[in-house]
Amino acid sequence: MDTSFYSDNELAEIGFKDVGTEVFISKKTSIYKPETIVIGNKVRIDDFCVLAGGFGIELGSFIHIGCFSALYGGFGIIMRDFSGLSARVTIYTESDDYSGHSLTNPMTPNEFKPRYHRGQVTLGRHCIVGASTTILPGVTIGDGASIGAHSLVTKNCDEWTMFTGVPAKRLKHRSNDLLTLEKQFIEQWNSQKRCS
Repeated sequence: MDTSFYSDNELAEIGFKDVGTEVFISKKTSIYKPETIVIGNKVRIDDFCVLAGGFGIELGSFIHIGCFSALYGGFGIIMRDFSGLSARVTIYTESDDYSGHSLTNPMTPNEFKPRYHRGQVTLGRHCIVGASTTILPGVTIGDGASIGAHSLVTKNCDEWTMFTGVPAKRLKHRSNDLLTLEKQFIEQWNSQKRCS
């Protein structure tokens, strides 16, 4: 049966650093430096996404990345288990300085970019990011945090808190009731794996 996702054999041929089971990556995904990319179990990456490995991208298990999202891992991206990106989310780990004190764009050497900004981006467990959100270098989004659609995340976000806006600001507490559901789901999933 034809599918728009890579088969297990095709995934192996891409040359990822490590790839788990039940991984569904659209054949329309652009993948750069796959040898720096680690993918856990039960991960789906939809059409027209960009995975630019750079320093490395580490995707945990039970992750979904919506179409047209881009992960630029030049300085490292970590998405922990159960985190997810809606459509058109962009994560940058490197950024030019826009003040005029540095040269800009990837075609100029870093030695002429004294204010070039870089830093690993980490998304905690159960972190969810709404459509068309941009996350800038060096940001850590805590476990269970949620980011509203069309937000610009420039600073760290606390665990189990909802953020939204440009720039993203704290909105209110987010419930962690889903941790009970996670436990039930994992028990069911492990039981099904043992039976198959």
